[in-house]
Amino acid sequence: MTGALEVENIAVDLGGRRVLDFVDLDVRRGELVALIGPNGAGKTTLLRTILGLQRPVTGRVLVEGRPTKPDRAAIGYVPQRHEFAWDFPISVANVVATGLSGQLGMFRRPGAAAWEAVADALDRVRMTELADRPVGQLSGGQRQRVLVARALALQPAVLLLDEPFTGLDMPTQDLLGALFSDLAHEGRAVLMTTHDLLGAIDGSDRIALLNRTIIATGTPAQLVADPDLWAATFGVGPDSALLRMLKVAA
Repeated sequence: MTGALEVENIAVDLGGRRVLDFVDLDVRRGELVALIGPNGAGKTTLLRTILGLQRPVTGRVLVEGRPTKPDRAAIGYVPQRHEFAWDFPISVANVVATGLSGQLGMFRRPGAAAWEAVADALDRVRMTELADRPVGQLSGGQRQRVLVARALALQPAVLLLDEPFTGLDMPTQDLLGALFSDLAHEGRAVLMTTHDLLGAIDGSDRIALLNRTIIATGTPAQLVADPDLWAATFGVGPDSALLRMLKVAA
């Protein structure tokens, strides 16, 4: 079965250095794939390449069988929270509406259908009652939910999540983790970078281990059973706390 998202033979150079080396990965509709690797492994670069924001040296990215481009509405993207200007004087609902700017154009105002999509997205992340609140007044967890809603307003076939749990408390992580799983199982293809290894093992359908290239992909149970793959991905020895954690998870 082909994926809703297909990454084929992608290589990327940044500053004269190879940061992704012939990456192959697919994400099917109905599954959540966790992309795991050490800092500098190329996770965010891979997301940017999928979005069409980074030109690869070789390879291609297909969404629903077609090449991607920067304004492609079939992809929803949730960046890391620090990438958004939270001090800008704008309401929650208007932030979510900015996710539709690629569809509407720069100067076209949202119509009734767009605001309905905004309302539906806010409802999915349980933020309806805060729609008119300035985003500068939100907590970290609320801000993360706003970014998720902004991506969902597009009703995308593919959802990309870049470290969505960083700095969040456990109730918010649980809420978002359940939401991401639901979104995948409703028929979206969800690809999530994360440093939360236990959360990925518990909540994802598949895991892809990345360090410049894909080291391995498989179900959490398959990968947990082979600690050598994790050692190769993270460059750790047999006495690493990471490998001890995997033994507990198994």
